[in-house]
Amino acid sequence: MNTRNIILPALAIVFCGSLAVYGQDGSKKDGSNAMASTTAAAPVAITSATTPLELARAAYLAQGGDKFRNLKSMVLIGTVNLYPPNSTNSLPGQFVIVVAGDRVHVEVNAGVIAFKQIFDGHNSYSSLPNVPPIPFSLPVLASFDQPGYTVTALPDIKKLRGFRIMDAQGKATDFYIDSATARVFTYTNHLDGYTFSTEHKKAKEVEGVLIPYSFSQRLEMQQGAGFAEYTVKDVKLNQPIGEDVFTIPN
Repeated sequence: MNTRNIILPALAIVFCGSLAVYGQDGSKKDGSNAMASTTAAAPVAITSATTPLELARAAYLAQGGDKFRNLKSMVLIGTVNLYPPNSTNSLPGQFVIVVAGDRVHVEVNAGVIAFKQIFDGHNSYSSLPNVPPIPFSLPVLASFDQPGYTVTALPDIKKLRGFRIMDAQGKATDFYIDSATARVFTYTNHLDGYTFSTEHKKAKEVEGVLIPYSFSQRLEMQQGAGFAEYTVKDVKLNQPIGEDVFTIPN
């Protein structure tokens, strides 16, 4: 797949302002490492009696509340290490993630592996053969209390509390949050026979919105699981986004 040149035009678009997506998955799954660098308390107290809807509301508030919901756009730029299926060796590269509403543009370039993925709000595109675009489902959290969305319980994983948000089309995202801070630790999607998992390692507030600065993604496929570890170097919020950024190639 000769896609080495894919990311260069996108990087130029981002830095020139033509203008976001948010798991090696070896970290602990019991929540003991969840947002280890943060000490903020949850915006509301989380107990064993906290309902799934209350958990979703707490996570929404921890993410930035209305400032998170009202984001016009988000751009994440940084470095990535890719681990192909059945490989312990990583491929270093760069990435750009652009999000505006429910539209997403992702580009990754790690030399021999480079790809572009786009969702224009209705249709999706992936330059990876037979692999659907990796879902960026964190914005779903902002719709937890909107018409057409339902919130249901998931089994807890020790210190992590779980809930599922499902839209009117039946697409579900499973969230697990830190019971001490209500911050999202992981979210998972099941799509077209694939399982996509994202895990947040470190986060910082930018303009009142919680942004993951270190996160990983896991893609489970028939040939094995692939991993990507992202480190965010630059964040741009509420920048104008050119419509061409979300144009799906012919």
